[in-house]
Amino acid sequence: MQFTVQQIAEALGAEAEGNTDLTILRAAEPGNAGRTDLALAMSPKYAEALGAGQARAAILWPGADWQALGLEAAIFAPRPRMAMAGVTVMLDRGQGVQPGIHPSAVVDPTAEIGSDVSIGPLAVVGARARVGAGSVIGPNCVIGMDATLGEGALLREMVSIGARAVIGDRFIAQPGARIGSDGFSFVTPEVSGVENVRKTMGDQGDARAQNWLRIHSLGAVEIGDDVEVGANSTVDNGTIRNTRIGHGSKLDNLVHVGHNTRVGNDCLLCGQTGVSGSVEIGNNVVLGGQTGVADNIFIGDGVIAAGGTKILSNVPKGRVVMGYPAIKMETHTEIYKAQRRLPRLARDVETLKKAVSKQSPSD
Repeated sequence: MQFTVQQIAEALGAEAEGNTDLTILRAAEPGNAGRTDLALAMSPKYAEALGAGQARAAILWPGADWQALGLEAAIFAPRPRMAMAGVTVMLDRGQGVQPGIHPSAVVDPTAEIGSDVSIGPLAVVGARARVGAGSVIGPNCVIGMDATLGEGALLREMVSIGARAVIGDRFIAQPGARIGSDGFSFVTPEVSGVENVRKTMGDQGDARAQNWLRIHSLGAVEIGDDVEVGANSTVDNGTIRNTRIGHGSKLDNLVHVGHNTRVGNDCLLCGQTGVSGSVEIGNNVVLGGQTGVADNIFIGDGVIAAGGTKILSNVPKGRVVMGYPAIKMETHTEIYKAQRRLPRLARDVETLKKAVSKQSPSD
């Protein structure tokens, strides 16, 4: 896989100068870049590192003097991270899954496999499953019966897609992602202590110890277009209705989405976020790392939750929240500042107490 500087610049919609016929084989950090590498030096702070490498071409910040930096060609990126997105797409060499169906893969004869699909070693495709054109199914993946996978999907190694899941185009699942596990739904024959606590906010009442009975998941999972699910993340089936992930949403590694939950479009759920069952999440919501969300609540459009936030009640659209329990970020910041002042306040109070106790009765 190789491109000229000119081809990369045109793909990025960026300006290029110098010898734009130079051939580029890969992207590299400025200090480690070789003669056929494209150095990613999109800020002045990387200028010095360029001299430590052997790069002849680089992506630079607008207005950079590429000749003074010893380069033969340069691409100028007004928005560096957007340039990164484009370059990495072009230079990604993939995972090496060979075209066609590997001899060790097990594909049910009733499955529908689109054109130009690659299926790796020991993968399993179930009865009546449909795999869209141009998809890549990595080693040891499982696609359950009656599942539908859209065009251009990429399943890394050991991904499992449960029965009846419906997934849109350009889906990406990182290693070990699990789509369509059963929901965590159990019930006791009589009212349990947990149910009483939810009603009373603290009192178990006279509930006795009982066995938990399983509620099966009859629903499945629906996933829109352009969704990515990170490594070892899980999305549970719905109990009756389907669990849903909207178009363009991205789940980081070790994210859990519970049964019946609906995640809107273009959301980001960062690492180790856990969303309980029957939660309604709007569009363009960002949940920072290790955010926890209680069940049966809603989170409005455009909400941003800082890392470590625990959301226990409804959040209106557009709000920025933080803390445990989640409150407005500016309120949490004021509380945190007040907490830091507590030791000083305690010392001041102690000083005042001593001063008062030394006063004579006439004072």
